[in-house]
Amino acid sequence: MKRVVGVVVGAVLLATAAGAPREAAAQELDQLVWGACDASDKVTHVESTADTPRSRAGGPTGLVVECASLKVPLDYADPDRTISLALNRVRGRSSRGHLGALLVNPGGPGASGLDLAKRVAVQLPAELTGRFDVIGFDPRGVGNSEPALRCVDPAEYYAPPRPDNVPATTRQEAVLLGRARQYAQACQSRWSWMLPHLSTENNARDMDEIRKALGEERISYLGYSYGTYLGAVYATLFPERVRRMVLDSVVDPKGVWYRSNLAQDLAFNRRHRDFLRWTARHNDVYRLGGTARLVSFAWYAMRDRLRTRPAGGVVGPSELDDVYTLGGYSDLVWPQLAKAFSAYVKRGDTALLVAAYRRYAQNDAKDENEYAVYLGVQCRDVAWPGEWSRWRSDMTRMHAKAPFLTWSNAWYNAPCVYWPERGGTPVTLRDSAKLPPIMLVQSERDAATPYQGALSMRAVFARSRLLTVAGGNHGATFNDNQCVDRKLAAYLRDGTLFGPATRAAQRPDARCAGSPEPLAAAR
Repeated sequence: MKRVVGVVVGAVLLATAAGAPREAAAQELDQLVWGACDASDKVTHVESTADTPRSRAGGPTGLVVECASLKVPLDYADPDRTISLALNRVRGRSSRGHLGALLVNPGGPGASGLDLAKRVAVQLPAELTGRFDVIGFDPRGVGNSEPALRCVDPAEYYAPPRPDNVPATTRQEAVLLGRARQYAQACQSRWSWMLPHLSTENNARDMDEIRKALGEERISYLGYSYGTYLGAVYATLFPERVRRMVLDSVVDPKGVWYRSNLAQDLAFNRRHRDFLRWTARHNDVYRLGGTARLVSFAWYAMRDRLRTRPAGGVVGPSELDDVYTLGGYSDLVWPQLAKAFSAYVKRGDTALLVAAYRRYAQNDAKDENEYAVYLGVQCRDVAWPGEWSRWRSDMTRMHAKAPFLTWSNAWYNAPCVYWPERGGTPVTLRDSAKLPPIMLVQSERDAATPYQGALSMRAVFARSRLLTVAGGNHGATFNDNQCVDRKLAAYLRDGTLFGPATRAAQRPDARCAGSPEPLAAAR
């Protein structure tokens, strides 16, 4: 799966009243040493100056973030050798009844969970404010965990403009294959000792080590995108340790990982066409054509022109792909993307395209770390086709149907062809009577995790319930949708789920309206 764009969350006022009885119990059980955090969410030995987001009312939230590190086994079959995970915590201080620990994961694999913990803590509905200890963590190899994987110099590897993702000749294809091989070999040369131990199963086992260190009998969990698959693996391995589980933007467990990417190609192409249709409906603003066909023609003409004349010497067709892939995750950026598109086509103005690339798609060391872990987990989780001829055949066929993302997605994952650690056997997901019902949340036109995935996950966990949300934004909870968040609050509070389970395999158990489409940006 492509790298996940961060979930959009807001801020609400945190309660500050401390629950004294639980404080004493926590001090007894907690094996973690919590301290103040520095600007990068590492432990420091100075007084905390943790950021204090603004509430919707405009005042400071009083958010206090603590940090810790936890040693976990590199190899659970040989636990003497350890690595460290970076954790943070926003401690629940409400006197209205503590609800335990809520672990959060934003997806990836490879994404840091530290910022998400802070965002979730301030976005919890009022009735839940301060009632959870919200726990974020950097999975093994990520961010502030030690060691953090880095395989290449990002300034060199990502230097724009990169070769076009869509190869027109066998020589161009060979260049792109060479980049994939180079990346895999660079990771092998630096991390051969760690690559065998990067997997979703080990990430799930790490989560249970976090639970133990927190002194919690059971934990609640909120996972987005890849985080839904991680949660499902945790629920399979440790069903008796789950208090509540919310899986938002659900991975298809039957598709990991090669087939999931093919499904993404179709879904991103559909969502890109949604963007083109939206742009056509606002032709009075963008002047790119009054039909999706005309706007599509302008789009691919722009992409072709950027092959030989990159915008600002920076944005070639591959950089353009990266920028506009963001529109598949959230329609909130459509006005800015359409404005840059129009400025280039109608006036030859490249400034907005370059600015969009700098803001949304330029890769740095953090991105390269995420990419290294992404490949480390997905290439190791399960066997990928080992012959490039299979990939070429599949991508050629898929590109004819879904040209927007197919080749870009293929090259993103192509290092798996050369990965030094061959794919293993993924955990077989299974239900358990020890599990509580799981809440599944899914946007109907989600591009990164297509709708079928949520249906497949519900079929695995028979007592789960599926809430669908109109539209295609990736990440529906904590996204200013009162219908969704009311149902989320009821479930997190006491396990209440919506309505009776449906018997229709293709239908959800409940629906919420989506957010209205964005307004066109002024020219």
